[in-house]
Amino acid sequence: MPGARAIGEALARRTGIAPFVVGTPEPALNTGWREELDVALPALKQVQARFDDVLAKGDVSIAATSRCAVSLATLPAVARHRPDACIVWFDAHGDLNTPEASASGFLGGLAISGPAGLWDSGLGAGLSLDRLVLVGQRDLDPFEQDLIDRHGIPLVEPRGDLAAELRKAIAGRPVYVHLDCDVLNPGVVPTDYACEGGLSLADLRACCEVIAEQAFVGIEIAEFQYAWEPGGEAFSPDPLLDALAPLLAR
Repeated sequence: MPGARAIGEALARRTGIAPFVVGTPEPALNTGWREELDVALPALKQVQARFDDVLAKGDVSIAATSRCAVSLATLPAVARHRPDACIVWFDAHGDLNTPEASASGFLGGLAISGPAGLWDSGLGAGLSLDRLVLVGQRDLDPFEQDLIDRHGIPLVEPRGDLAAELRKAIAGRPVYVHLDCDVLNPGVVPTDYACEGGLSLADLRACCEVIAEQAFVGIEIAEFQYAWEPGGEAFSPDPLLDALAPLLAR
């Protein structure tokens, strides 16, 4: 949550636009997806209402969110207002598990499957899996891999010509971006779920340049930590935002 606030404040300095803040920081429950979702629902519904307002006006949405689970609220709003857009999902993980398939019960791991209608989150659905483009995933559960294979979901892996593969997967469609900071290689920015073999900031910028060639719907930036360790010195989000500059300039 402090990381999301830091991004919001940095964006405000760059744009002169004050962030619209939803919710207040509270201790993590760490009790499993059902109780965590029940407690978070009021704030998630506020987030969704804000997205509805922004997207209904045709504005570009720029959001800094705490955890990927917030996408349970944002993606149904994007699906309602921009059914023509594809979702480019930068993440080390698939986030495609359902409650029944999840071994960990981690709410963030259900972030796409709820909006895709694979289970009822209470926040709506409407996201078709043929609108999903995955980028940087390298820690997939068997259920997620099977879903990707069965539905032919494009998976742009963190090697080879990222830009060319991403351009092909987008196929000229408008784009909404989800960025989980753990898509980056460990040590680039502080984030909880480090996973080796990720993208560099240069890779991320190259991808953003490709996305900027299309109509741009918005971006949500998740899982950025305020410091490398609790109580540590604040880490500036500016290098991350510099990599996103081709999109933020839109």
